[in-house]
Amino acid sequence: MSCSPLRIRHVLHRQNAKSRVAISVRIAAAFIASALLAASAAHARNKAAIDAPASLPANEIANPPGLPAMGKWMFTRDGAIAHWLGQIVDGKKLHEPINVILIDASSSSPDQARARLRAAAKAAGYPVRFGHSTGYRGFISGDLYSQLPQGRDDAFSNRIFEETNNHGRIFGPYASEGGYVFIGAFSRESVNFLHDPPHRYASFKEARDDFARALSTHTDYKQSGVAPLDNAISDDPDVTTGDHDGLAIVIRMK
Repeated sequence: MSCSPLRIRHVLHRQNAKSRVAISVRIAAAFIASALLAASAAHARNKAAIDAPASLPANEIANPPGLPAMGKWMFTRDGAIAHWLGQIVDGKKLHEPINVILIDASSSSPDQARARLRAAAKAAGYPVRFGHSTGYRGFISGDLYSQLPQGRDDAFSNRIFEETNNHGRIFGPYASEGGYVFIGAFSRESVNFLHDPPHRYASFKEARDDFARALSTHTDYKQSGVAPLDNAISDDPDVTTGDHDGLAIVIRMK
């Protein structure tokens, strides 16, 4: 059976049209899949800091005025209160208190708040440095947040780990009506490689005060007061918080 040239052109036109439709459908499907993947990734980034919902005993939760409920301590991966490198001070375990609260009232997303915090810490002389223990978490309003920075052995620090330094980990952000809220635990360690161990706890207050002062001097974060967290331990026969006074310095970016 023979076909006329007109018939052949008609068949080819229909086939080409079907091919164009099929290609358009595949392109549209790929675009939709890409958009969904991007949205999912953005959502994952915004939730990446949250490890899991958590329930803490009431005596381990602070309720500072005008701020969300927060854990009094930095916690390890297994949910235990962090014990400063396992060191014993005056015959007691050393619990690591939350001693800094940061509030970003101008960022429009958790990603932006985290990025601005990292940039501010760097500008204040506390960039991300390696050589510190990691894997810690902080509790804010019912959730456990993974530490920032998130490297294998990173912390925000004002010196390299081979020298005496102030360093800390920050947790959050929690989206509150007043802005994105972070909490942090900062400490000063004395380093002397002639000692065993070479890295020793020196102070919580010195590190807290210096970090707050550096941010206030060099960034848009400004110290705005203190919040009582009731996390200073001085009369327990087994546990201490060293020189910590039970207060967290509040630092706000407007």
